[in-house]
Amino acid sequence: MKGHIHPISQTISEINRIFAELGFVFAEGPERELVKYNFDMLNVPKDHPSRDMQDTFYVNAETVMRTHTSPVQARYMEAHQPPIRIIAPGKVFRNETTDATHEAQFYQLEGLVVDKDISLAHLKGTLEHFIKKLFGDSAEIRFRPSFFPFVEPGVEVDMRLTSPDAPAKLKGKWIEVLGAGMVHPNLLKDAGIDHTQFQGFAFGIGVDRIVMLKHAVDDIRHFYSGDLRVVNQF
Repeated sequence: MKGHIHPISQTISEINRIFAELGFVFAEGPERELVKYNFDMLNVPKDHPSRDMQDTFYVNAETVMRTHTSPVQARYMEAHQPPIRIIAPGKVFRNETTDATHEAQFYQLEGLVVDKDISLAHLKGTLEHFIKKLFGDSAEIRFRPSFFPFVEPGVEVDMRLTSPDAPAKLKGKWIEVLGAGMVHPNLLKDAGIDHTQFQGFAFGIGVDRIVMLKHAVDDIRHFYSGDLRVVNQF
């Protein structure tokens, strides 16, 4: 009996292929992560709400279940000198109430580029290429200013589908799909990289959300229900 690849695994493979064409290499890190990498080396203040127990699963005072894939970039920069160009897909954990759009565990994909003369224009071009490769040339994206402790400036990226075959619920609507920005100089300094010589950009993609948009799935819980009727459709 033939099996089926889960839609999230399918989408991660597709995203990997798109970024591999741009010279990105695969990186990974532990799901049970040190506070040092999950927060401290990402310039997250000691009193930031994301550190609270109502948002984060703590194993002990020094260890958490990682809340994002950004610790991979901190670990990678600590072990490698530029040029750096990585993507890091993986499972993350948040102390969330489960509903149609939120789960306590889900998948993210981190991207990081560090080199000389990197600008926000490089980030914009990279993400435009990615969105159009994944959703088609008719997909439009826009950037909105935002704040994340580990980037400066930070942006949120919205997308809308305008093609005739776009799902009716999504067609023509702006939907937030990822957060991004220029790597904060503090991250480079903490990793031992000369921030006066090198710059970088980073982005974080919610893989589950991308799958929901691409296939017009209306409830994130379908992906984790174990119902084979969901997987069989793919």
